[in-house]
Formats: sequence, C-alpha cells, structure tokens
Amino acid sequence: MTSSSRDDRRPWWRTAVVYEVYLRSFADSDGDGVGDVGGLRSRVPYLADLGADAVWVTPWYPSPMADGGYDVTDHRAIDPRLGTLADVDALLAELHDAGLRLVVDLVANHTSAEHPWFRAAVAGGPAAPERARYFFRDGRDGGASPPNDWISAFGGPAWTRVREPDGSTGQWYLHLFAPEQPDLDWDDAAVQEEFDGIVRFWLDRGVDGIRVDAAPALAKVPGLPDAGHGPGARFESSRWRDNPHWDREEVHEVFRRWRRISDAYPGDRLFVSEAVVAGPERLARYVRPDELHTTFNFDYLRAPWDAGSLRAAIDGTLGALAPVGAPATWVLSSHDETRHVTRFGRAASGAATMGFDRSVPADPVLGLRRARAAALLTLALPGGAYLYQGEELGLPEVEDLPEEALTDPTWERSGRTARGRDGCRVPLPWSGDRPPFGFTADGVRPWLPQPERWRELTVAAQRDDPASTLSLYRSALRLRRGLPGLADDARLTWRDLGDGVLAFDRGPAFRCVVNLSARPVPLTGQGRPVLASAAVDGGLPADTAVWLRTDQR
Repeated sequence: MTSSSRDDRRPWWRTAVVYEVYLRSFADSDGDGVGDVGGLRSRVPYLADLGADAVWVTPWYPSPMADGGYDVTDHRAIDPRLGTLADVDALLAELHDAGLRLVVDLVANHTSAEHPWFRAAVAGGPAAPERARYFFRDGRDGGASPPNDWISAFGGPAWTRVREPDGSTGQWYLHLFAPEQPDLDWDDAAVQEEFDGIVRFWLDRGVDGIRVDAAPALAKVPGLPDAGHGPGARFESSRWRDNPHWDREEVHEVFRRWRRISDAYPGDRLFVSEAVVAGPERLARYVRPDELHTTFNFDYLRAPWDAGSLRAAIDGTLGALAPVGAPATWVLSSHDETRHVTRFGRAASGAATMGFDRSVPADPVLGLRRARAAALLTLALPGGAYLYQGEELGLPEVEDLPEEALTDPTWERSGRTARGRDGCRVPLPWSGDRPPFGFTADGVRPWLPQPERWRELTVAAQRDDPASTLSLYRSALRLRRGLPGLADDARLTWRDLGDGVLAFDRGPAFRCVVNLSARPVPLTGQGRPVLASAAVDGGLPADTAVWLRTDQR
C-alpha cells in the first residue's frame, strides 16, 4: 500500500503533526482552576520545543458548559472565563512567530439551548420563525411520545419536549447529543448563511485551519423517519449505513460550500473533519478534492493492539484515500476517547463507543510500553498525525475520579452507568510533587482533580530524562523532520518479518519495525537503529518499536 510522495510545494497540512489542546485542562493563567488562552500562550515555547507543527484548540466560545464547551452560544466570541478575542489575536501572533499554526473548532451541528436563536424559538411558541432553524416537531401519541426513535450519542432518546409560553407541554426538539445542544436544520438558509459568516470570521482573523465537529450529522432525511434503533441502542455510528440522521449524502454540499470559501484565502487553509462513519470508503467521501482536506482516522484509533487489526486499518485507510488524493491522518487518543496508555494495558485493547468505555483492569506498565511503541508506529506512517495533550507524558486515563467530580453528560444520560470522558480530560501536570502540579496557582483546586501519582509524570520530571516518554516524543518529532523517507513523505512498502510484526520501509533509507508478538524479533540485517521505544540489544523485544536507517549511514 502506498501514499503519494510530497514535495516542498505541497501544503503544510499533508504531513503536519498537530497537537490537540483541550483548553480547560492545558494551563491556567488566572488562578481560577480552569485552563485558558493565557495559559496556552505561556506554553507556546513548550509546544515549539516538542516539535509540533500546529495546535488544534477545542471550543473556546461562550458556553454554559453542558458538554465541555461544545454547547455554544456565540461562535464569534471567546468565553470570558477563557480569555478574549484580543488574547486569541496575541496567541495567533505568538504561534506564528514560533513556526506553529492554529486550528480552531467549529461546532456546526448544534448550538447551545441558551443560544439567542433557540431561546427565541422556545419563547415564540410553535409559530416562531426561529423554530425553522432547528428541528421542532409534534410528538406521536397525541404529542406524548417523541416524533421518532432516534437516539442521543450520550444515551437515551434524541428528543426533548418543550414547555410552551402558555405553560402547556408542546413540541419536541431534536438533539443528537445532550438536550442542551439542539440540532440545527441545515436545510434552512439562515443557518447556512450564518455559518458561512462564522467560517469567514475565523479565516479573516488569521487561523490556519478549522476542525469540523460531528461532520456526518449535518443532514437528516426529510420527514425524519424512524432509524430502527431498538431499546437500549447505542450511538454506534461506525456501523451505520443508510441511517436517516448520520452520514447522509447531503452533508457534502455543506463542505463544498465551505471549501469554496476557504479556497479564496491565502496560505493553504485547512479543514479537518470529525467523521465516525462505517469504514474508510465512507470516510474518503469527506475528503474528495472539492470538500474537506483531511479527516480523523477512527478505525486506526480504535484498533486493538494487534498486528492484523492495525495493518488492516492502515491498509484500508491508505487504499481508500489514494483515489481522492487526500493524506491520511493518524490519531491514538483525543478528548473523546480513553487514553491509549490505559486502553493498551487491557486484555481487550480496542476502544469502545465514545463515553461508554467501562473501566476494566489495566496493566499500566504494559500499557505505557505499548503506547510508546504505538507512538513510533504512528509517527512513521505516511501523512499527518494528531497528538492529544499529555500523551507525550505517558498520561493514563484517570479512572478513579470521585462521582461528585464527573461533569460529562454521558454520566447522567446513561443512568450513571458510563463514566464518560472526564478521565481523559484531567488537567496536565507541569511541575512540582503535588497537585495542582503547576497547572494553576498553588493552593487552587483544578476543575478536575489530578492524582497524586502523577508527580513522576510532570513535564519537569521528564524534561531532562533521556529515557522518558517526553524525550521519546521530542526525539521522534525531530527525526521525523530530518530522516530520509519521513521528511520527504516517501511511499510505504510492507516487509514480512513474521506473524505479529509490523515492518515497513519509507523509501530506500528508512524502516520501522513494531513487535506486537510475545517473542523477540531479530534485527540482524535490518539496519542501524536510530530510535527505539525501549532498549534494543540485538533483538527487538515484545511490545517495542524501532526506527532504522537502512542505508547504513
């Protein structure tokens, strides 16, 4: 399987390593226990030193925080708890001065229930023109039952009934996510024009890219027919085909519309989609030449620690994207998924549906060993990669957060059976030997509690240790820019080194070998090791990866 070769004239995003910042948990500059734009600005030198090419920041817009900022009341402003537009302008300048680019998050499927549009829609009653911007419908059974069987990603039905201005129970509104996140109707001209303006607002401000949240949700079948979801069904969109509320053909006209806008701007502006769909062929439709530029790769993210599964995800991705000319984008963790250090330490190491990954025993030593190997595998593949904040520190999922600290809507919507995504969003440890570990001012409690055991995982503890996970990431990102085969984005060619081993070349001078078997793998004749995820002494131990120069230089 191959990827396209790159030359210096190709856009930056085809091979970029993008660092995801979940802003509330990155760094706090004002001592309120919540990360903010000022905190991110203070850490720009860290990101530049790490070797990232760009930063993606999760939503920083005004929000009631019913879903961690993905319930937006104003797409053209910054939540005052997080900063100001002037702070963002300063951040942009500082990132660009450091050679980094900025990608912002666009939440276009829904607004907050506190958005002025939705408040007007409820306050105006059934005849309010604003209701045409959302999905307000009469219920079944005389109004007592939801209009159809659609379900929410966070559990339960996707419909909530409103109280009309006269005090009566009235229509229902659609929310594929939390009730506080009503879905927009993208057939409405006002919705289309509003988001055209939002896209232009951020591109005019100088951002380098836009990440499209929940991209497959932006179109629904007219008439809103039943989807066939049975009782207790989960939002498993990676298995859905011909679903009336997900991955409809009509969504692609939205992306063509935005692509026409972005193509008028200088500087290779990027769109990247979040699209959890049924297989790489469906995913490739989002990055056709006149649509979005790249898309997250959930088949790879959710693959278990198994050579066959990972190779199938890699081959499937490269094979599906080649005909449309789009680069692959590889991801191991995010703010929506169990951290892969923990996932890879479990007997069943594949990722579950978002927010429903039940805690099961994990071996932290094994998980970290595999995560380090997975990092070298990921950064050796053709295309770009996304790193989630803290993975360069080897942070595990925090699975013992007290119940009273949980904020993810999945917790309540699942009847308190699924703990949700808070465990991967715990604020980063920067320095010191006790919480808040330099995340915020001493004596201030972060918005989610940090475990005491993180004292050995802080940036300060790892910075000067050549064997640390932070040092591994820094070395890998530096070499990725300089090694022949990686720096010039050479084609991938598989090599057969036996069952349970992934081995491939990128051009004539680079080879990556990952041992997912239980036995050591001989490296004689494979080349000169330049970076390994664990000690390599003649052979490659289990759960270890190595980068080799095959030209013997």
